[in-house]
Amino acid sequence: MEDPELEALRQKRMAELQNNQQQAMAQQQAAEQQRQQMEIQKQMILRQILTPDARDRLSNVRVANPELCNAVEMQLIQLAQSGRLQGVVNDDMLRNILRQVSPQHREITIERR
Repeated sequence: MEDPELEALRQKRMAELQNNQQQAMAQQQAAEQQRQQMEIQKQMILRQILTPDARDRLSNVRVANPELCNAVEMQLIQLAQSGRLQGVVNDDMLRNILRQVSPQHREITIERR
């Protein structure tokens, strides 16, 4: 025999847990929508400031090194928004930017004796 008061407490707690879960899911969906909206805006800005060749190069860099690509994209967007970017960025300009941003690799040679 179960106590009706205990059963009412269980039902109340179950309803609270379900409500919390629904709120968490709604927050996740809102955050995902906001992230997608920011990504769309970022792509629109990049489409305006990059030539097609430069966009292709940047997409190739994204495949090889996503962190570097994100850093370059943010740098380009900041330059464009601050007005320091003159015209559109072509492939040669993007290559120079990538050289400046990418870490310098040291060459390691192994000598066998």
